[in-house]
Amino acid sequence: MPKDRVSSISGSRRLEEMADFWDSHSLADYDDQTYKVEMVFDPSARRTTVTIEPELMADLSQVARKRRVSTQTPVNVWLRQQVDRFMSQTSEAESPVC
Repeated sequence: MPKDRVSSISGSRRLEEMADFWDSHSLADYDDQTYKVEMVFDPSARRTTVTIEPELMADLSQVARKRRVSTQTPVNVWLRQQVDRFMSQTSEAESPVC
């Protein structure tokens, strides 16, 4: 939530304040202040969590900051390169010799 934006129901500016508000209030009491939204859900767009050693994560974060991208960008690029290289080596080794 942008820092200058105030929640229309709780009047909160911070996520923690909103969480505290909803811990002690029911959405049913505010039904008239809600609205319907359209949402697309794609279950095939699932993500997987991979554990990374802290020292390696620090290095990845530093690379990402220097490139001004999210940490996942260089990780995904490098993983794609390595998987593609592995797959091409594997397929060459398995292809029949003519």
